[in-house]
Amino acid sequence: MAVRCADWADPVRTRARERLSEALDAETAVRLAPLIRRLADRHRGDFALGLLDDLLRRAPRERLTPLLVSPDRAVRRFGYGLAVEEGFLSAAELARAAARDDDAVVQTLCSEAALAAATRCDAEEVLDALLGARSPRARSAGVTALRRLEGPERAVSFLADRSALVRACARYVLRQHGTDPLSWYRARCADPGDVTLPPGAAIGLAECGERADAALLWPLLDHPLPGVRARAVAGLRTLDTADVSRLRHLLDDPAPGVVREATLALLPSADVLPAEWLMRRLDAVRPRWERVSAWRPLLLHPDAVRLQAAVTLLGDPDERLRARAVPVVRGALLWGIPGGSRPEVAELLERGRALLDRGTAVTRCAW
Repeated sequence: MAVRCADWADPVRTRARERLSEALDAETAVRLAPLIRRLADRHRGDFALGLLDDLLRRAPRERLTPLLVSPDRAVRRFGYGLAVEEGFLSAAELARAAARDDDAVVQTLCSEAALAAATRCDAEEVLDALLGARSPRARSAGVTALRRLEGPERAVSFLADRSALVRACARYVLRQHGTDPLSWYRARCADPGDVTLPPGAAIGLAECGERADAALLWPLLDHPLPGVRARAVAGLRTLDTADVSRLRHLLDDPAPGVVREATLALLPSADVLPAEWLMRRLDAVRPRWERVSAWRPLLLHPDAVRLQAAVTLLGDPDERLRARAVPVVRGALLWGIPGGSRPEVAELLERGRALLDRGTAVTRCAW
């Protein structure tokens, strides 16, 4: 019946809407909510949604509970939208919902509504829920609200948050109260042997610091915590002070995150990294993240080097790496490459063709 409310035939649509209006009550509306919400995206599908909206607004708030915990993201958005508009949930309940839900729209909707409805009586409960949330959106909303609901001193603990959004909000709150966060970052990163240093402090220093602050980040490349080393590399890249000779050894770091950040920092200087050295790092006995870190700068080398790297990866045990190599080899076979007549390049092309023909590579790679 709900489906026929959006039927293309006017007589069918009219009759279905009459029957649905007679049969639909608050209990059945909740059960049909996922279907009705999806039908609303169709042409002429807004009638059932309007009926559902009207029924639930007049129903007791308990009827909304199944919608708020529904696995269907669209239904939860619809339910929380009604709850906010009708004032069915308290500020504390909205804050807990923002902290609990994994949907960005629900997080934003509930956190903003919670802060708008918060009073002095429940402000602490609202802030505790938002500031302790796993979601960066909810945490950032709570940190920003510190400017209005509490003193700025609580924002200091979020200057090294794992989320860039939360760190930026914390700096904003402190600056609004006359505190310069840069001095905190500089003091926090001054001791390269501090094992309690949070990784967010290193990248936070780069986000609001100057190029001269790179002097505090270089010693952190030898920090015992992989997270700090990775964020220090990211900070040097942010400050545009990456040095190939000083970062190259980090491609052998045992932590994949450090290798990934070092690779990103070295990509602008990929032509400086020796091709032979990078090719040796494609050996299948090396960890996958090291092979990936070698492949990315090799893609920026001349065509013949790139082809050699791709042919090597066609025999890699990792399916995803093989898939990355396939378009390079296929492109060379279809369009050719400069120097394709040289014996060594022609041999590479034949090897690549043979590997593709034998099916040892992932040939279903998208073009």
